Amino acid sequence: MRLLLALFISATAFVSCAQTTGNVKVAVGSQKPSSNEAVATFAEGCFWHAEIVFQSLVGVRDAVSGYAGGTTTNPDYESVASGETGHAETVQVYYDPSKISYETLVDAFFASQDPTTLNRQGNDAGTEYRSIAFYRTEKEKQIIEAKINALTAAKKYKNKIVTEVKPFTKFYTAEAYHQEYIYNHPDNPYVANVSIPDFQKFKATFKGNFKP
Repeated sequence: MRLLLALFISATAFVSCAQTTGNVKVAVGSQKPSSNEAVATFAEGCFWHAEIVFQSLVGVRDAVSGYAGGTTTNPDYESVASGETGHAETVQVYYDPSKISYETLVDAFFASQDPTTLNRQGNDAGTEYRSIAFYRTEKEKQIIEAKINALTAAKKYKNKIVTEVKPFTKFYTAEAYHQEYIYNHPDNPYVANVSIPDFQKFKATFKGNFKP
């Protein structure tokens, strides 16, 4: 994300951000939690992208950007980007299990990334961009592992899936400016040229129930 952001700034002369994002409706999180809400946590590269992936699905109230998977207490963006904290860019997904299942969230997680690229998504490289599915219960762990096994058996990818399956321990909310970043910054070159096209590809291929 950092490298591509610099590269795309020079490309704005011939890329119209308004044209790129004009036909895409980006769902934002709701601040009204339900009484029967559940929480899921995933890391799949840039958390700006992961936010809109999960928030586009019916039953998801919000996906909050943050950091998880490492050892440093109270990390910030710069420290995570250094690769020294062990944390990955992560989203905390708040959802209604009566409207969307954990299995569907796991399906969306794998469908919206390349789980075979170690410490990388596209040109975003570093341990902070690695793929991690965090589980809170043994049942969630079984669901994640079953999905990996099914994708492997179906030979969905040429290379081996390298997604980490880890118990959830702690989530640190990212800085305020990262929240709803794509919605608030549609003219950002990275958003227009990477995040939105990736989301469009996901929405065109994933058989999910999307918000209108």
